[in-house]
Amino acid sequence: MDFDAMFAAQLEALKEEGNYRIFAELERECGEFPRARSHDDGAPDKVTVWCSNDYLGMGQNAVVRQAMKDAVDACGTGAGGTRNISGTARHHVALEGELAELHGKEAALLFTSGYVSNWAALSTLGSRLPDAVILSDALNHASMIEGMRHARCQKVIWKHNDPEDLDRKLAALPANAPKIVAFESVYSMDGDICPMEEIIEVAEKHGAMTYLDEVHAVGLYGPRGGGISEKRGLAHRIDLIEGTLGKAFGCVGGYISGSAALCDFIRSFASGFIFTTALPPAVAAAAQASIAHLKVSDTERRQQRRQVARLRAELDKRGIPHLDNASHIIPVMIKDPVKCRQLADILMRDYGIYVQPINYPTVPKGTERLRFTPGPLHTDADINHLVEALSVLWKQCAIAHAVA
Repeated sequence: MDFDAMFAAQLEALKEEGNYRIFAELERECGEFPRARSHDDGAPDKVTVWCSNDYLGMGQNAVVRQAMKDAVDACGTGAGGTRNISGTARHHVALEGELAELHGKEAALLFTSGYVSNWAALSTLGSRLPDAVILSDALNHASMIEGMRHARCQKVIWKHNDPEDLDRKLAALPANAPKIVAFESVYSMDGDICPMEEIIEVAEKHGAMTYLDEVHAVGLYGPRGGGISEKRGLAHRIDLIEGTLGKAFGCVGGYISGSAALCDFIRSFASGFIFTTALPPAVAAAAQASIAHLKVSDTERRQQRRQVARLRAELDKRGIPHLDNASHIIPVMIKDPVKCRQLADILMRDYGIYVQPINYPTVPKGTERLRFTPGPLHTDADINHLVEALSVLWKQCAIAHAVA
């Protein structure tokens, strides 16, 4: 059997649909972010990155970098294995304490990524709690969906950001079944923010556990970067808060936070934790330094909010359509996979602007977009250059402008 031919046929179909993904080969240069060196043929040597999830540029922060260097010098590079086999590094313990304090919880537990933390936690809760039912927002991330799939328990989908539908779905379930309501604070593709208090109230009414993914909010919202739950004063009413170290904190890794019993339960039963090599101590040290910095510094958040507002205003002036939301994510709607890819290629080649097209299956067909994430290190000149380029291309590609 010719397996390569089977692979090639499906890849070709993906290309014909306009949904084949091409990775830009970029080299981040310390101290230059959001500039990066491009190694792609036909692209300028230096490009400006407009779609990074290093939302605050903390991957370049001098304090964070020094913490990682010091930990490498003290401990070396790797963790040596799982925490069970090789021992728990003091840096892991310190970081978990930092995270628990950030969210006002008794404990926290580290994972190798945000994807793994969602997959491991939800699959463990759903499979280990007898007769459990997980109620999932319709637009939850793939990592949450994967966790629920592996849980092999009953799953109920409720309409996106619709507490009334959640209430109906919860009311239809047996009163004695353990119920877990899983949702996100900031949804990364549309940038919308959930009606958190209403969701919590519905969950509390039915005695359900609340599971909140804050990966696109931690570091960015709240007076200390605790996310939307901190900003709205609701963290104490959330049973489990999941987050990432790989976005606004500028490192890599994921975590959950909650009661001591909850975190110990996941630690003891989650295969995604038990059998995975731990984060390198140097990564944990850098992440702790980043979290500690953003607990006391609002400079990065304020400058980011300024640049987000400025880009939105400039897009509005030119009539370039973008989804209206209250977050830092600015999706510019193209609604065609081929045009979306073409626009991204031209922006890279002719203007030195890097933005990755967002196509199916990340978003539904017909909702293709360019997703911009302005940060505190983008200058006003960067914004002007981006908007001018988009204005020119909008006319060239005959894409509809927003109605004034």
